[in-house]
Amino acid sequence: MNISPAEFIRNNLRVEPARFLPEISLYTAHPGSRLSQLGGYEGEPPYWAYGWAGGTVLARHLLDFPETVRGRRVLDLGCGSGVVGIAAAKAGASHVLASDIDAYALAATRLNAALNEVEIDLAEGDLTGGPLPEVDIVLVGDLFYDKATAARILPWLSACRAAGKTVLIGDPFRAHLPQDSLKLVASYDVPDFGSGNGRAGVFSLP
Repeated sequence: MNISPAEFIRNNLRVEPARFLPEISLYTAHPGSRLSQLGGYEGEPPYWAYGWAGGTVLARHLLDFPETVRGRRVLDLGCGSGVVGIAAAKAGASHVLASDIDAYALAATRLNAALNEVEIDLAEGDLTGGPLPEVDIVLVGDLFYDKATAARILPWLSACRAAGKTVLIGDPFRAHLPQDSLKLVASYDVPDFGSGNGRAGVFSLP
């Protein structure tokens, strides 16, 4: 494709209020978004273009309880659309870093942050393969979607927690979420993308 990720998103997605999060506007997919032209997703919808339940409820929780992040340095790990990081910034985080391995996700996060008039720094790549980030709280939405990813992420998050960082996870109770290792902080009625009505939770790593 001859246009940049940011140009593709601006030209093909619509700006709409995020589902369950009327305080936040996002570039959002619709039937005419031409997402099938994007390679690299193996037939799956690009995750950064849709409102998944885990990120949605985690963002909702931060907006409802801004003291969770107020004045704290935040990492939005696997940021996708950036909705969790945007919510953290709106809730008063002192600094927000958003990371993802996908250039389109980072472009979407940059554009969405500008839409919502918040500042977010971006980091491309898999941060779980490097040193622990210099943040106070790690926010994780919808990353326990398969067994291999869950097995890789949990030890890194556990290391973050052992180093004194708060870890919060948003997830619709997927099969690979290690619920036995987590504490349920809150749950919300919200459908996941592509499914009917359901529930999703916000979890902490004790």
